[in-house]
Amino acid sequence: MTTAETAGPAGPGVPAPGAPVKSAVRTVLLLEHFAARPGLHSLADIQNDLSLPKSSLYMLLRTLVGLGWVETDATGTRYGIGVRALLVGSSYIDGDEVVAAARPALDRLSDDTTETIHLARLDGTSVVYLATRQSQHYLRPFTRVGRRLPVHSTALGKALLASHTDEEVRALLPKRLEAVTEHTITDREQLVEELALVREQGYAVDREENTLGLRCFGVAIPYRTPARDAVSCSVPVARLTGDHERAIKAALFEARDRLSVVTRRM
Repeated sequence: MTTAETAGPAGPGVPAPGAPVKSAVRTVLLLEHFAARPGLHSLADIQNDLSLPKSSLYMLLRTLVGLGWVETDATGTRYGIGVRALLVGSSYIDGDEVVAAARPALDRLSDDTTETIHLARLDGTSVVYLATRQSQHYLRPFTRVGRRLPVHSTALGKALLASHTDEEVRALLPKRLEAVTEHTITDREQLVEELALVREQGYAVDREENTLGLRCFGVAIPYRTPARDAVSCSVPVARLTGDHERAIKAALFEARDRLSVVTRRM
């Protein structure tokens, strides 16, 4: 009998209180696997990635296909995320109080900077975009709600990490960090040192650490301690002058103050 199948008060085969339900865990793992890997994938590839029994995986896939959460190609042998998965993502965004309250401030920040704006939330060692505003310029970065990026290589992530203690950061991140670009900070202690500067100046900077040719500035929204949400402005290095950088920082501080007011009771 596995941990998930341990007998509880209701009898054998009934999960004990607090014990994970194996089928539910597998379903979530499968959907998160598809969400992180766009496109269609063979049963063999999925099994290799998730290390699940082939027969159980196949039955789970067929069940989710029938429910619309997973879709297949014309041959029925390759699988990917289904259209009904949009229900969860859109419902989360539509029902989030911070996203709703932040809209006027994000619109104002977009107008003030004319650049790409992101509102993001900390999720483990990643940040996830909750809202975006596109740049008004032809040269602009790719962006979409729901995109997940490493916390250590983004201005959003560094702004959020700076609201934690150094020991909390060390507990969250490994000693060696993934290099997203040649400019990414890959040493945890070097990142910890930079976070001290972020706390001092009140904003974080991504110097082409996540995307070459792009510099980002981010500030945390301090309605919680430690912070869980942050806002950023991304601008191509080719368009970034000293005056423009100063204007962006000033606009971000103003946006942070507005967001602090509207999220105060959340």
